[in-house]
Amino acid sequence: MRGSLYVILVGYLFLLSCNTTNQKSPKEIKSYFESKEFSFTEIEGIGFEKGCTRRDNSDIIKAGEKYFVYYTKVFGRSPGYWGTIWAAVSNDQGHTWRELGEVLGVGEQGEWDSQAVFTPNIIEEKGIYYLYYTAVRPTPGNLNGEFENNSTIDFTAIGVASSNNPAGPFTRCSENPVISVSSDNSDFDSYRVDDAVLLKKIENFWLYYKGRKYADGKSGPLHTKMGVAFADKPVGPFTKYEKNPILDKSHEVFLWQQNGGIACLASFSNTFEFAADGLDFTTQPVNVKMPRNNRPNAPGAFRPDLTGKKSNELTWGISMVLNKNECYLVRWELIDKK
Repeated sequence: MRGSLYVILVGYLFLLSCNTTNQKSPKEIKSYFESKEFSFTEIEGIGFEKGCTRRDNSDIIKAGEKYFVYYTKVFGRSPGYWGTIWAAVSNDQGHTWRELGEVLGVGEQGEWDSQAVFTPNIIEEKGIYYLYYTAVRPTPGNLNGEFENNSTIDFTAIGVASSNNPAGPFTRCSENPVISVSSDNSDFDSYRVDDAVLLKKIENFWLYYKGRKYADGKSGPLHTKMGVAFADKPVGPFTKYEKNPILDKSHEVFLWQQNGGIACLASFSNTFEFAADGLDFTTQPVNVKMPRNNRPNAPGAFRPDLTGKKSNELTWGISMVLNKNECYLVRWELIDKK
C-alpha cells in the first residue's frame, strides 16, 4: 500500500508541474510527429575513427555555453560488453566536438562493474552532475575472465557516479547498483536492466530503463520493455513502479519532455509515443511510425531540463551508426518533412 501511495503522489506532482499552456491532445501530438523527419550529419571529434568504437551515447547536457555528451568507447574489440565511459564537449550545438578522455573506468576486480561500463546518461542537481551507467562483471567461471553474454547468469545492473564538473572525472556514489534485476523470474526486468534515462519533477527523480525477462531466455532481446523507478535523491534508493512495464518494444530507451508530458521513440516498433503523465503510453497511443532508415539508433537528445531549464520539444541530438561492425557517432535534427 505504501508503494502505491508513493506512485500516486509522484504522478500527482508530475501533473502539477506540467505547463498546462503547452499541453496538447494526443491527436495534436500525433499530427505534429507525422509532419517531422530526422536529418543526419557527420560530426568532427567523435565521428568515425578506424579501430575505435564510440556508441550508446547519453542525452546532451548544457553547462554554461558548452554542451557535453557521454558515450561508451572501446579500442580493437567487439563493441558488445566491453568499454568504458568517455566524454566530449562542443561549443557549436554538437556540430564539432573535442574529446575529453575517459571519465569513468571499470570497477575493482570482483565487483559488479569490473568487466565494462557503458550506456551512460546524465542529470545535474544543485551543481552536482550524476552519471548513470550500466555495467557487467566477468561471467563466473569463465576461464578467460570475460563476459559471455549468456542467457542464464550474465545479469546487468545500473549504477551512478558523480562529479562537480561535467567534464569529470566521476566517482562512484556507492559500491552497489541503484537498479538491479528483479528476483522474480517472471518479471519483465528479471534478467537485464539497462539504458537509464533521467527526469526530474518537483523533488522526485524518475529513472526510466529497459528490462529483459529471465524466462525469455535467448529470445529476450526481442521482448525488451521499458519501466521506470522513483527516488527522492539522485543516488536513490529507487522504488520500481508497481505497474511496470510501461511500454513494449522499447529496446533503446529514448524519451524527452514534449508539450506538458513525456514523448518517446520506441526502437523495435519505430514509433513515436506520448504519455501526459509520463507513465501511461497505452490508453491514448500516438503511435506514429518512422521509417527504419530514418530514425536514430541508440540516440540521446539535447535536453535543457537536465539542468532545470524549460524544455518542451525534441530538437537535436547525437546517435550511433553501426556499419559492418564499425560504430561511431553522428548528429541528428528533427525537422519538417520536405
